[in-house]
Amino acid sequence: MPDALDATFHALADPTRRAILSMLLEDDMAVTDVAAPFEMSLAAISKHLGILTRAGLIAQERRGRVVWCKLEPQALRAASVWMQGFGQFEPVHLDAFERFLQAELPEIPSPDGA
Repeated sequence: MPDALDATFHALADPTRRAILSMLLEDDMAVTDVAAPFEMSLAAISKHLGILTRAGLIAQERRGRVVWCKLEPQALRAASVWMQGFGQFEPVHLDAFERFLQAELPEIPSPDGA
């Protein structure tokens, strides 16, 4: 379990990856559609998607020539249970957790660039 938690928190540590997860809350998306709003190469987005996939936060599936990404929301369960152990997060609300981290560690940029 520690390795899975490490992978989850590593994946969530990056604002681009958090933004990708937010996008996938709406629906499955093709990799090219995931990449569209970001000012980075498709290769860079693919690296982010690889980290999210290895952490189990998303699944990728090839349909014909197109690779689709799908959110795996159950993957956050272990991290949520771990955070609930601290008592400050009842129930765990990831936006509130992010605000808490930004208050404690102000050098971490917010996903919206503010």
